[in-house]
Amino acid sequence: MKKYYSRLLSLLLLCPVLLSLLASPVSAAEEEDELNLFCTNAVLLDANYGEVLYTKDAYEKAYPASTTKIMTALLVMEAIESGQLTPSTVVTADESRLEGIPSGEGYVVGNIQLGEQLTVEQLLYCMLLESDCDAANVLAVAVDGTVTDFVSHMNRKAGELGCQGTHFVNPSGVHDEEHYTTAYDLALIMAAALDYDLFRTVIGTASYTVPATNLSDERFFYNSNGLISNLYYSGYVYDRCIGGKTGTTDAAGRCLVAAAEDGDTLLISVILGSGPMQQEGYENLRQGQLVESARLLDYGFNNFHRVTITQGDDPVAKVAVTMSRQADEVNLKPQGSITRTLPVDLDLDQIETRIDLFSDTVQAPVEEGDVLGTMTLSYDGEVFGTLDLVAVTSVERSELLYKKEQITSFFQHSWVQLILAVVLILAVVIALRLLVFRRSRRYAGVGGRRHRGNYRGSRRR
Repeated sequence: MKKYYSRLLSLLLLCPVLLSLLASPVSAAEEEDELNLFCTNAVLLDANYGEVLYTKDAYEKAYPASTTKIMTALLVMEAIESGQLTPSTVVTADESRLEGIPSGEGYVVGNIQLGEQLTVEQLLYCMLLESDCDAANVLAVAVDGTVTDFVSHMNRKAGELGCQGTHFVNPSGVHDEEHYTTAYDLALIMAAALDYDLFRTVIGTASYTVPATNLSDERFFYNSNGLISNLYYSGYVYDRCIGGKTGTTDAAGRCLVAAAEDGDTLLISVILGSGPMQQEGYENLRQGQLVESARLLDYGFNNFHRVTITQGDDPVAKVAVTMSRQADEVNLKPQGSITRTLPVDLDLDQIETRIDLFSDTVQAPVEEGDVLGTMTLSYDGEVFGTLDLVAVTSVERSELLYKKEQITSFFQHSWVQLILAVVLILAVVIALRLLVFRRSRRYAGVGGRRHRGNYRGSRRR
């Protein structure tokens, strides 16, 4: 019996929780779990419009490993754009080429020699294809003179891009507790770098040969991104991928920032903290950063499309109009449209609207097209955009009502009322003084007549 009552009590306590779960909409986290990516952090970004399509702890602190080199490449691209450097500028490697790179810990170096000369373009291939850390240092010095100044430049640029969870310590991604970012921030950095054709060319190249230099024979470099090249990892090439940057450390796991294009759609996927994974149908472990990047990109291409949202020309609100005999109200309609990347199965009829009027009333004249409010469109708490609400027709002003209002308004000013009060007081004072003066003269006249009468009565005969 005690067990029965105990179970009954438990069920009663659970009822409110169950009811709240049934009543509440599916959260973003629950939607992410349906994709169930094998990684710690991820984001999918529509790069053309900066719209986030998918997140998994995308704004949480994470270690970027060699995906850091995207920022290093971005600053090199900006130096080229400004004319400070050119792709053919020859750079001489100095002692700082190995600064901050631990030996014997698995960090990739291209064995660039002290005094060796390479072009900026060659160094970019060394850094972005096989992830050479020494090439990153050489490029950093070419841009800012020292590695330390370049790192400061990296952090300034991150702030300019809107990266709120990023702090760099080195140009290459050598692990440091203070060298961190977020999946979303990496997507922002990648989007900025994709604006440069040279960057796209380099990251989309499967292999590259660096000609012999003053201190080295020619060298062959292969792209470590398995979505582009089969050399390191076979069976992962993704046809729509235009390039990316890999990164791996014990703390960061296996990471990949990738970009893919299909028609006018450009997507950026970021996978952080992945690793070897068992996948059905494969005997050996699969590379999680490659498998999940391809899955995330497919998810974006297959489940989202560009949609133009319009609300038509039908009036959606009214505003009262004063100072007019023509009309006492004017209808408002939404103007323009909003274009967003939305799920293909989203029912546009479920989009919610919120109307905000600048004022409940407006004075005539009103011109057709005057903006008198806004309409905000959203779905499930996510705001898609805002449209102006404009007057459907013009409303003329009544000059008679306008003049009357002006006069009324004039006399409602405090300073006018003060002047009127002063004038009124002065008028009262003057009236009182006049009244007193008249009375005093009247009394004086009466007294004078009496005196003259008495005098006449005493005159001799």
